[in-house]
Amino acid sequence: MSLILASSSPFRKAILERLGVSFITVSPNIDETRKTAETPYDLVYRLAEEKAKEVAKTHSGLIIASDQVATPDSGNEEGDEILNKPLTHENAFVQLQKSSGRTVTFLTSIALLNTETGILQNHVEFFRVFFKSLSDNHILSYLEKEDVLNCAGSFKSEGLGAALFNRVEGNDPNSLIGLPTIQLTKMLAKENVHIS
Repeated sequence: MSLILASSSPFRKAILERLGVSFITVSPNIDETRKTAETPYDLVYRLAEEKAKEVAKTHSGLIIASDQVATPDSGNEEGDEILNKPLTHENAFVQLQKSSGRTVTFLTSIALLNTETGILQNHVEFFRVFFKSLSDNHILSYLEKEDVLNCAGSFKSEGLGAALFNRVEGNDPNSLIGLPTIQLTKMLAKENVHIS
């Protein structure tokens, strides 16, 4: 059964390539607008499912879909504010200012849809990033060196972004980049696709 990655993200594609599996990519065209009163968790859970189902309209096989949001923690709980892709240098600067000295939780969903059986597996992985206190000069220097305009939270953990952190906390570092591979391999195993 063919594997299909329902994403145009070069980061997700690179992660899946490292698993050594053959797949094609298809970009799903869905409305990603957050619904009224929708939590960050509910949003990423829903969007992964919708992306998989959208691609299933034109392709058959095992469809892998994912979505990610970053949210600054409020106290000891997951916050409700979402840090989207900044898209501009100014927005990236403001996001990193907001993250300075705080904890940001990344919620990354993973969905696997078998188009033959209709079985859909869905999971949301949490990963916390504990930011250093960042000066404006530190933020400006970072943004000059790394293109993060299409990255939720305005950094790349696989690049210089690690210099912004005191520590990270989570089960799967790939989830921070955009695709929780530990969970994905478990889901694929349930479909008798074994990564080794």
